[in-house]
Order: sequence, then C-alpha cells, then structure tokens
Amino acid sequence: MYNCYNYFNQVFIMFNVDKLKNSVINGYKLKKEDALSLIDAPLDELASAADEIRQEFCANKFDLCTLVNVKNGRCGEDCKFCAQSSHYDTDIDEYPLLSKEELKRQGKELVDAGAERVSFVASGRKVTKREFEVLQDALKELIEEEGVHACVSFGLMNDEQINRLKEIGVDRVHNNLESSRKYFAEICTTHSYDEKLETIDFVKSHGINVCSGGIFGLGETFEDRIDLALTLRDLGVKSIPINILNPIKGTPVENNEVLSYDEVCRIIAIFRFINTDAFIRLAGGRLFLEDKGVRAFKSGANATISGNMLTTAGISIQDDFELIEELGFEVGFYF
Repeated sequence: MYNCYNYFNQVFIMFNVDKLKNSVINGYKLKKEDALSLIDAPLDELASAADEIRQEFCANKFDLCTLVNVKNGRCGEDCKFCAQSSHYDTDIDEYPLLSKEELKRQGKELVDAGAERVSFVASGRKVTKREFEVLQDALKELIEEEGVHACVSFGLMNDEQINRLKEIGVDRVHNNLESSRKYFAEICTTHSYDEKLETIDFVKSHGINVCSGGIFGLGETFEDRIDLALTLRDLGVKSIPINILNPIKGTPVENNEVLSYDEVCRIIAIFRFINTDAFIRLAGGRLFLEDKGVRAFKSGANATISGNMLTTAGISIQDDFELIEELGFEVGFYF
C-alpha cells in the first residue's frame, strides 16, 4: 500500500510539473504555492521542463561576463559568507584600489582573451569619492578604446553616481540581494535589504540593466530561495547570478556543507520557472560542479561568469567558449 501510494504521488507530481510548464509557456506567472510544489518534483523532469521554458523564452541566447577585482578585503560589512570582511580572519591577500593603469591593463587582458563584457567589482559597503573618480575614468577609457560592454558592482550607490556611470556607457549594475528579505538579517547586519533595493531602484530609474541574485547554502530554506526568485521577478531583473557557497575558513559559515549538484540544479530549474526570460547565471562556486556546469545549463541556466571569481578560481574564458558552443548556445548582447 505504501509503495503504491508513493508511485501515484510521484505520477501526480510529474503531471503537475508538465502542467505548470505548459501554463508558464502560455504566459502564466508562477505563484509561490506553485513554486513550493516543485521542491519535491523528480529532478530529471523538473530540469527538462525548465530547459524547455528557457528555450521558449530565451532560445539559445547566452550571456557571458568577466570580473576585475578592483580592490580586495578591508570591508567593514559583516556578510557571513565573505572572505573580504574585516570582521573575520580569512588570510586573504588584501590590497587597496588598483591604479587606473592597472584597472585598464586587467580589463584589456580579459578583452584580449575573448571577453566582450567586463565587470569592475569593489569590496566594501560603497566606494569613496576618490575611488569612484578613478574607476569612472578607467571604465570610460576602456569602453572607448576597447569597445567593451561594462558592468560595475560598487555596493550601495546614489543617484548621481549611477547617472555618471550611464553617461560614460556602463550598461549594467550589479547588486546582489543574496537571499529573501526574511533571511537577510541572518546573513548581514551592517546594511539592510532596503538599502540594496534603493540602489536597484536608482539603477532602474536611469534605464540601466540590473544584475542581482543570491548565494545559496547559507542555511536558508527553499522557501527563502523561492521568495528571492519572486522578488527578482517583481523587480524585472534580467541577469540573475546563482552563487554556490564556498565555505571559507574563518567565516561564520565555514562549516556549512556545500550544496549537492542535484540541489543546485533544482534551484536553477525553479528560478527558471519563475524568471522565464532572465539570464540565469552560474557564478561563484561553479568549480564545485564536476562537469563545469553542463547539467546546470541543461536545467535552465543560460549565462555564466567566466574566468576567476573574486577570491576563488574559476574556469578559463577559452574553455567556456568551447563548452558554450558544444551546448549549442550563442554568446551575445541581448539586453
């Protein structure tokens, strides 16, 4: 009787996945209770359905970006996962803001390796006025001289700064929400969810694309993950990084267990059901995926950060181009 019940329950869940997939393809926006029903769905069916949704709304479009870590460590924020926080002893190589010449050199090095989008990423709550001037000048010259698409991740920013970035040609601004509003206070206490949302609102008001996602494996529930996906949809975010926690020794989450590949694929698939036309991006922790992310790309992901991350290694741009081509994706600028 028990086995018979399980069998019919699995059949019902599989039917539900297919029904929701077809509804989504026909324009239905998933509700929270719909997304919660997918948590226990058979992963193969869920991933396949998510990939169909990706194909329907995004075709084979693929977005690739690369990072320049413009300054490292010395951050006064207490984000529990971050090796760069001065609250924790993580033994990283700290350095202040790079010179304009070094910023341009590293950006050009990525361009020469094949990258067409470069993101400048700065540690800290926000950049100082002097730092912003240096970064702005370097970005302006890099855009003009190399024709590169530019993104920035400078923490909390004001309206004037974002307007100046738009004027020099920056077309995307990153600001991760990290998790649900409910769980955020468990991750960070030195700045708030609303401060992040304010920066995102400034970015949107200037017509610049927003990149915002989360980090998974911090102890959040699947409901928290779904709440984040729904918030990002409500904000109209089209670039959503999926970061897998790499537990760094010295941080409060150093003993957290790394998420299984199955769980990563389930997160991506449910995010795709909710954020149908977004670029869902493999970001930090991708090296934990033994096939460089192939299963994840077949579960609804269609973007990645290539090359090294901020404080951890990544996958080379050349290897990524080969992998992307093998999977039938086409790298380009679609938003």
